[in-house]
Amino acid sequence: MERKFNKQPKLKIKKGDQVVVIAGDDKGKKGRVLEVISETRRVLIEGININKKHLKPRVDAKNPNGGIISMEAPIAISNVMLWYNNAPTRVGRKLDENGKLQRFARATETKEIIK
Repeated sequence: MERKFNKQPKLKIKKGDQVVVIAGDDKGKKGRVLEVISETRRVLIEGININKKHLKPRVDAKNPNGGIISMEAPIAISNVMLWYNNAPTRVGRKLDENGKLQRFARATETKEIIK
């Protein structure tokens, strides 16, 4: 019998989630997830880990004069935690009555389902 592997890792942070950074230079800052890069297990967060990029003047580019652009850089998904009900919380996954996986907040006693 051939064993099948899931190529897509199961991540508990999704696009659009509100997260807080728990490690690194931006520790304590909150932001919304813009993109989840599952291959490298990194997330792009709005307003977090801002880097500056220097652009040369080009004729056919968006910025024909060049300049310095500030842009977000990806951060490791292990350095962020979901912000739910005004507190950081761990995320669990369980099957509902239809057999579909749903995320729930582990920090609450009621184990609320995260939308």
